[in-house]
Amino acid sequence: MSDNPFGGMFQDIFNILGQQGPNAWFDTATQLALNIARGDDGDPNPLPIERQRLEELAPLVGRHVDALFGVASDPVVTAVNRSSLTIAALAQWRPLIEPMLNTQPAPSTDVDVAENPMMAQMAATLGPLFTGFQMGSVAGHFSERAWSLAVLPLPRENHERLLVVNNLASFAQAWSLEHDEVYVFALAQEFVASLVLSQPGTGDALRALLLDGVRESAAAQGDLLDRLQSMINPEDLSSFMSNPESLLDGIEMPDETAATRAINAATSVLLAFFDAAAHEITTAILGPRAALVEAYRRHRRSDARGEDAAAALFGIATQGPHHDAAHEFVATLQAQESLKVFDALLRVDGLPSASELNDPAAWYERVTNSPLA
Repeated sequence: MSDNPFGGMFQDIFNILGQQGPNAWFDTATQLALNIARGDDGDPNPLPIERQRLEELAPLVGRHVDALFGVASDPVVTAVNRSSLTIAALAQWRPLIEPMLNTQPAPSTDVDVAENPMMAQMAATLGPLFTGFQMGSVAGHFSERAWSLAVLPLPRENHERLLVVNNLASFAQAWSLEHDEVYVFALAQEFVASLVLSQPGTGDALRALLLDGVRESAAAQGDLLDRLQSMINPEDLSSFMSNPESLLDGIEMPDETAATRAINAATSVLLAFFDAAAHEITTAILGPRAALVEAYRRHRRSDARGEDAAAALFGIATQGPHHDAAHEFVATLQAQESLKVFDALLRVDGLPSASELNDPAAWYERVTNSPLA
């Protein structure tokens, strides 16, 4: 008879998971994410009048974005609810997260795998599943407040532009802003982000940086086996089964490294540029909107847990001094040249390095003299 009364149960779990195939982790992520995204209100679709107004403003905003980059694009936008943004986020994140499945943390020195072989089997079998728990939890909470995918500057496979109209309306109401000014700003932000992040060269450069960031993010989960070992206790197992997200509580990002400095420099400048372009376009269409500028600044700096957690999956920090440096970087070049200099972000060599983050002149010199310019 086994010394562990739960051994048979875990073996049954392993057998079930083994029958679900290699996509079981993503199916788990999707189910959990949608359950969170639907929330207490059932995640209603946007009102037709709000969706129509967004679609009416899109061509006007699109012309300004085209003028900024000197390109022609199709100003199509889709008004969605939280669930639709969640599905889009999962699809975008999946190819970036999958490398984590091959870099699961090894058992800690406190776990004697020889004496407790079930722990090794749990790590191999449940590791991908917990990646799914983490990804699903993050994606579900991400859409609770996010307006679009523009809040997280990751490479995109297509030009699809989605805006969560109900989140925009909630923001406008909370800050006593006109819906039109919020819609114009959000459209401009998403149109600019979509154009930049869907460029093959920019995407390749970001993927190279993200690969290192994702590996370090996976390393931050080094205590996962210790948490799994506690599941052998009946009380902890019961708690886990009722709230699987609890396993992820307290997992922190590793200390800053060369990899995190590189990805944070690139992504913080991208975000600062998206915001600056959106404010400039909003001003050109509607005039100065000081209240909107302040409201959005506070919106991003407060209660941004969902966006912060999503960024952390990829080793990105959406808060910190590098964001202040990035805003100064963009503001300096906007004042000295114009935002048109950031068409360099459409190229594979356009992302700023960590050293250039505090030296915008060095970045400008490099990209303007690049053979790709």
